[in-house]
Amino acid sequence: MPRAVQSGRARGPRTPTLGGVTAPPLSRAELRRYSRQLLVPEWQGAGAQERLRAAHVLVVGAGGLGGPALLQLVGAGVGRLTIADGDTVDLSNLHRQTHFSAEDVGRLKAEVAAARVQALNPYVQVQTAGWLDAGNAGDLVQGADLVLDATDNFVARYLLADTCRTLGREWVWGAASGTSGMVSVFGPHLGLRDVFPDPGGAESCEEAGVLGPLVVAVGSIMALEALKVLGGVGTPLRGRLWTFDALTARVHVLNLTPPPQR
Repeated sequence: MPRAVQSGRARGPRTPTLGGVTAPPLSRAELRRYSRQLLVPEWQGAGAQERLRAAHVLVVGAGGLGGPALLQLVGAGVGRLTIADGDTVDLSNLHRQTHFSAEDVGRLKAEVAAARVQALNPYVQVQTAGWLDAGNAGDLVQGADLVLDATDNFVARYLLADTCRTLGREWVWGAASGTSGMVSVFGPHLGLRDVFPDPGGAESCEEAGVLGPLVVAVGSIMALEALKVLGGVGTPLRGRLWTFDALTARVHVLNLTPPPQR
């Protein structure tokens, strides 16, 4: 057991809470599994690992963005996941959705992704749901501590944004198309519709194409933002928009202005 991990636990909160739920101390096996991230001073000193284990995250979309986000969240030790996606794996997905294999073509993405992440970390509780729609959005969002919007369906995306805002949930939003990607953390006071009132001329991957490594990068940044929000560390992208141009490797972080109060 690394000494740095032991000392980090001694300095940090022994029973951190998330949503009013007290988290018990980490087991020896968990300390070993998460030892490398527990070496990071900001992470170990905040009791972030226990907070992450107590969290329930809803990930909408198990494809290009959702796949890498799911793997990173599960690897990091999120306690409970709900994966909402009613799509099936297509051959055209495999160049970028590398959490699937050729044998998975035709199978439900949510079920394949759930099995993949459960195999990666048996400590995580995973459940699946079909398409997010008006009938289940409220229940799915209500039961989560944080939501990740990793879908490329614009109807579902705006429904999710409206539901999160109504229920007062924060959500990590990401998008990737062609050679550019974006990530932000939205909440009750600044939401998707404040920045992008409607999809406008936005194109899907089927229309504009996308580079495989780009979606992995964006999905990983989404997972990183989720860890910061849930762990209570760093400065999440609240009120800011992270943008990335894959062809020039240029990154910009733009400040977003909340709408005027009515």
